[in-house]
Amino acid sequence: MDHLYEKTTKTTEIFKGRVIELQIEEVELPNGKTSTREVVKHPGAVAVIPITKVGKIVLVRQYRKALDKVIVEIPAGKLEVGEDPLDSAMRELEEETGYKTEKLEFILSFYTSPGFADEIVYLYATDKLEKGLSQTDDDEFLDVLEVTLEEAEQMVNNQTIHDAKTAYAIQYLKMRELKKP
Repeated sequence: MDHLYEKTTKTTEIFKGRVIELQIEEVELPNGKTSTREVVKHPGAVAVIPITKVGKIVLVRQYRKALDKVIVEIPAGKLEVGEDPLDSAMRELEEETGYKTEKLEFILSFYTSPGFADEIVYLYATDKLEKGLSQTDDDEFLDVLEVTLEEAEQMVNNQTIHDAKTAYAIQYLKMRELKKP
């Protein structure tokens, strides 16, 4: 696979914010020519598929400025520097929904936009929820919803759920249901 590798020869930092960094990377291509790549650096994120004791999926509804609209998502959040993804997932679940759990099952991790960003999302699931208190960040406003799998599928179809991590989570739950005897 070395014949596909692009060697970075120079990195220029363009922007460094609270959530992302933007870099321009000059690269040497496998054929010896050079090019530039715009790269978004991100510390990573976690997402949780929470299922209540009665089998409902816990979701959050919130406004997303980048989209300029309200969408429904599974609880998720950015990893803090050096934070373990499992610890982050436990924290985000409680902060956003008020639910706590003693056990999260790791499902998988995936890159969100590998063409220009290094963000990786660690996805967990749990059906062992205990009610607690939500404690959202000062700049975070959301509603907590509890929906059936069928209702969640409808939300995907009408694009109320319109992000990849949540659509994947709904698909994962649907496949899991199909595998049950």
